[in-house]
Amino acid sequence: MVSMAFKTSKPGSPWTKLIGMKVANSVVVMASSIEIIISINWLSSSPPYLEEDTHSYQRKVIIQCNEGSEVGFFAVLGYLFFLAAVSFIVAYLARTLPDRFNEAKHITFSMLVFCSVWITMVPCYLNSKGKNMVAVEVFAILASSAGLLGFIFFPKCYIIFLKPKLNTKSRFHRREIEK
Repeated sequence: MVSMAFKTSKPGSPWTKLIGMKVANSVVVMASSIEIIISINWLSSSPPYLEEDTHSYQRKVIIQCNEGSEVGFFAVLGYLFFLAAVSFIVAYLARTLPDRFNEAKHITFSMLVFCSVWITMVPCYLNSKGKNMVAVEVFAILASSAGLLGFIFFPKCYIIFLKPKLNTKSRFHRREIEK
């Protein structure tokens, strides 16, 4: 939205019609609807089921979740990766905004961490079995969440708690006047 707002600042720009809460809400509804449709197709055609693995260990039976259709499972993961990649690209393009909106740099780096964690999660997930699969999933969720939250909010908390003199209104106005 911030990136769109800067593009609409030029008179006669076609972006002026796109700015507002209706656009943001419609993008969220549309992206969520596509995810729901993909998930419903996957779950209705070939849902996950319990599977007994008697081949991995002798004299042990491992009960694990079979994804059902691998195509459906990877379609869901692929769509989520597509959304993450689009978010990363938008954050990357927004990083060149004026200094007052320098959060885009932090968002870009956090999205890079998020995408990196999930890209490395796929081969690890495919090579693990049983309870290790769950551990890989949990680690990916925790690491990507920590990366998102840490790299977006740590710089803000650093300024608020450790450098409060940098967090004044007059400092922002001085910066605008200098430019």
